[in-house]
Amino acid sequence: MKVKRIMSNTATSDLGKAAAFYGDILGLELLMDHGWFQTYGSDERMMVQVSFGSEGGSGTSVPDLSIEVDDIEAALERCNNAGVPIEYGPVSEPWGVRRFYVRDPFGKLVNILQHE
Repeated sequence: MKVKRIMSNTATSDLGKAAAFYGDILGLELLMDHGWFQTYGSDERMMVQVSFGSEGGSGTSVPDLSIEVDDIEAALERCNNAGVPIEYGPVSEPWGVRRFYVRDPFGKLVNILQHE
């Protein structure tokens, strides 16, 4: 047996907030829309990972979700332009990533990162 896909699901009564954050700010495409359930994603080929930790590194909280991007500065600019508060960073970490933390509209702590 092989795992083919891992999906993160978040309950919300306001799907527009998901569209604004994950679609408009992070640039994910709306892949499926049932009206009551929407899926955002990318046609990029991605690795499957599930992570567990006692902290998020550098004394931070463990993020609910980590999203690797190809341009961390563009992601930071989009968050700033949208008025999304930065909770940590941006910082270059000793393990080779540049990252920052934000909260999505549902309170989930999101680690946005780029490998250096």
